[in-house]
Amino acid sequence: MPILKASIKSARKDTKRREMNESYRVALKKAIDFAKKSNYSEDKVRDAIKLIDKLAQKGIIHENNAARKKANLIHKFNEAQKES
Repeated sequence: MPILKASIKSARKDTKRREMNESYRVALKKAIDFAKKSNYSEDKVRDAIKLIDKLAQKGIIHENNAARKKANLIHKFNEAQKES
């Protein structure tokens, strides 16, 4: 247990931030899963890309990780469009 007052506050802030980041990561996984289940429809892919950009801007995921996820989504979206 932290002893100093600042350490206590820091621990409290860390738990809040960890919970928030975890909820964002779950939302990201759901958005990508929805895009996949909808056979990469344009609306779902666009929503997932918006969320990826938002999380990268906030620093929750790394910029390179965001770029990779977006590239994969766009690649699969283009493949789905060719099949249709």
